[in-house]
Amino acid sequence: MAPQKRQIAHAVRGSNQSGMRAHNERLVLSLLRSNGPMAKAEIARATGLSAQTISVIMRGLEEDGLLARGEPIRGRVGQPSIPMRLAPDGAYFFGLKVGRRSVDLILIDFTGTVLGRLHQTHPWPSPDGIIRFARRAVEVLTAKLPPDRAGRIAGLGIAIPFRLWDWAISIGAPAAEMLQWQTRDIQQELAACFGFPVYQCNDASAACGAELVFGTGETPRDFLHFFIGYFIGGGLVLNGSLFTGRTGNAAALGSLPIPALGGAHLQLVDVASLSVLERELRARGEPTSSLWEPPENWTVACEVVEDWLRDACTGLAYAIAAAASVVDCEAVLIDGWIPSHLRARLVSQTARTLAEMDLSGIETPDLREGTIGPNARSLGAATLPLSERYLVDLNAMLNAG
Repeated sequence: MAPQKRQIAHAVRGSNQSGMRAHNERLVLSLLRSNGPMAKAEIARATGLSAQTISVIMRGLEEDGLLARGEPIRGRVGQPSIPMRLAPDGAYFFGLKVGRRSVDLILIDFTGTVLGRLHQTHPWPSPDGIIRFARRAVEVLTAKLPPDRAGRIAGLGIAIPFRLWDWAISIGAPAAEMLQWQTRDIQQELAACFGFPVYQCNDASAACGAELVFGTGETPRDFLHFFIGYFIGGGLVLNGSLFTGRTGNAAALGSLPIPALGGAHLQLVDVASLSVLERELRARGEPTSSLWEPPENWTVACEVVEDWLRDACTGLAYAIAAAASVVDCEAVLIDGWIPSHLRARLVSQTARTLAEMDLSGIETPDLREGTIGPNARSLGAATLPLSERYLVDLNAMLNAG
């Protein structure tokens, strides 16, 4: 899934002083990731760096295998312009998504194209089970690369719900087994297994990060992101940057209170999560396993989905209104481990419900579908080593004026 070309007003200014090459290299790579192929003169204008500095930087990146030359553009006065682009085989990244009912590992190249994916369901996640899966999956997917490219694996990112031990009862797991998550550090344990760095992020924030880095179309500068998994979660982008907060758990949108019948109050997680669908299917004596397989293959009774859709959209509308009164965002994006046709209905029906509410004093954000889909969390996990090692903060890429 390579990112589509998007317009950037201008980049953060580079530095022509010595000692700044690492920053300037990241700046060039970030520009090419956001804008697509660019000629050296275009990059020099966007960064404010001298043509000589850009030439040195791009020559080095090309020698390192991170950039590739495009076809010369002729028909202008002077020498033909040669656009430079990211080299797909310049670096590779793993993304591990740990879910309450399934685990996934993907391998992507430098442009974000998914080269391989392994998926496994489980009744609940255990640290030992996740580590076994990750080690096996890394071995299997690494074998897909040419032997001379395995050394270009730049890291593994983990997208995982925080405080998994708090949800033992909710997911039907033995409390003692889930308590292992309180004392185990799979980031550290996996880092000891591999010869590359390992990074970790909240799973809902990772899904939001995937939209920020790899989203198609025009990405809003400020947006809230809802991701519907076993539990619904959220992410927040402010000024072009993923905001995770002091503890890494910012935008915990699933915890937003919403009204219920009879004056009671629930949280959004109680009405807009796939756990609600799972519970209703079990109450009817119907199988639930298809919920945790790739969503386009779902086999779920229509009437159950309709009931869930009605309640989920109502809950989302209240949550969006509450969030919009605190954070003035341009847009709200809704995505999830759900079929694309259901995502479209969620957005349209939530928008209708929101339009019927009293939103006096609130600037209503634009509701949109997320563009990544079910793999947003694993793709977001893979962006962690990509961003850490090769990109500048997107806030520095956008026009602040």
